[in-house]
Amino acid sequence: MKTMHIRHMTCLCIFVYIAFVMVDTSLAINSSSEVIDAIRSDPAILGWMVGSPPPENRILRFEDGSYFRFPAMRWSISNFRQLMPTVNVSRGLEAPAPLPRAIRPDIESLRFTPIGSTDSMTWAESLTANYTDGIVVLHKGRIVYERYFGVFKEDGQHGAMSVTKSVVGILGAMLVAEGTIDPGKRVPAYVPELADSAFGDATVRQVMDMTTALQFSEDYTDPSAEIWAHAMAGNPLPKPEDYSGPRTYYEFLKTVKKQGEHGEAFGYKTVNTDVLGWIIARVTGRSVAQLLSARIWRHLGTEQDAYFTVDSIGTPFAGGGLNTGLRDLARFGEMMRNGGRFNGRQILPKAAIDDTLSKGNPLVFAKAGYKLLPGWSYRNMWWITNNAHGAFAARGVHGQTVYIDPKAEMVIARYASHPVAANSANDPTSLPAYHALAKHLMDVSK
Repeated sequence: MKTMHIRHMTCLCIFVYIAFVMVDTSLAINSSSEVIDAIRSDPAILGWMVGSPPPENRILRFEDGSYFRFPAMRWSISNFRQLMPTVNVSRGLEAPAPLPRAIRPDIESLRFTPIGSTDSMTWAESLTANYTDGIVVLHKGRIVYERYFGVFKEDGQHGAMSVTKSVVGILGAMLVAEGTIDPGKRVPAYVPELADSAFGDATVRQVMDMTTALQFSEDYTDPSAEIWAHAMAGNPLPKPEDYSGPRTYYEFLKTVKKQGEHGEAFGYKTVNTDVLGWIIARVTGRSVAQLLSARIWRHLGTEQDAYFTVDSIGTPFAGGGLNTGLRDLARFGEMMRNGGRFNGRQILPKAAIDDTLSKGNPLVFAKAGYKLLPGWSYRNMWWITNNAHGAFAARGVHGQTVYIDPKAEMVIARYASHPVAANSANDPTSLPAYHALAKHLMDVSK
């Protein structure tokens, strides 16, 4: 029975993030054992899903997992709504608020040295190295750089992956600032159904900062890791006849067991965001998709609706299911840079942003062992660099990011489809590139 369950999980490999590293590497490697680069893996060139119908060897399906095998995933990540159930995040009926433009051609040739290297590279070269699908840079609220690659276009929507966590996290911080949620209370005060789970004696703050102690492995190479059971529960497709486990995200959360003591160390676990999403839904009467629309998306002057992938009962995947247009993601980042204010409105309480940027604990974060992120911290599901510029970020696998540098008055929104899920694969080029651009923009604006 266990073998059958694992087989079905591998084939169905639900939503977006469960396939993060469970890709068919044979498709990503050529005869000389080299990973296919960004140019040769360009989904527009490879012709995925083109035709009526497409050729059989270019058809991608959600049900068999083919949609998320590299290099095919470079098409899918810009087309999730075509393949799986979703719920809308409405932008409302107001006209979009245009972002002013002041394009800077000099950015392409900006040079920097990647972490661990002695050779410099250009900004343009780094985009290819990181399999960038689209990138927008705002400086003082104006678009100074914008590029799109592959099948992702300016009017398209792309998977934000775990950037979703930061969006949900700031919704939670908003409710804390407004007094709707008491972060010092234990989770069952809001969701009694979790009293007998690992979250039974965890505080909401520990959930929001991911300092819960959970028996929950996200090692995708381990078929017995708990992440697979979470994936199976959230899968909207029919379950195997002999399946008797949880069938929704909510049902799965009740099964999570404790391992260790809460509050002692940072541990990046997707289920924390699912719990926060449940708390948000319980206290507001709205799902995270509905609340995001009502409190943020309708007020940013966004150009497009966003959407979430969902489980079999329509629960938005709070841990990684958001999809947006790129410029709209940049608008969201600009709102964060400006203390919750954008488009002439105070959209989020400034206190929610201030708390996010000032209350993280680098010592607790350091216990997680992120070698490329020394001195960083984590608060309200945002990554805080604690560098001289006060930069902070939302981060998702395969290269998704919103990077905000307050000192440089810069916001970078990037969507990507790197063949390696972990950000450690692109951080050596991405992080120094962002900092170099920040310093460059500060210099040229003097």
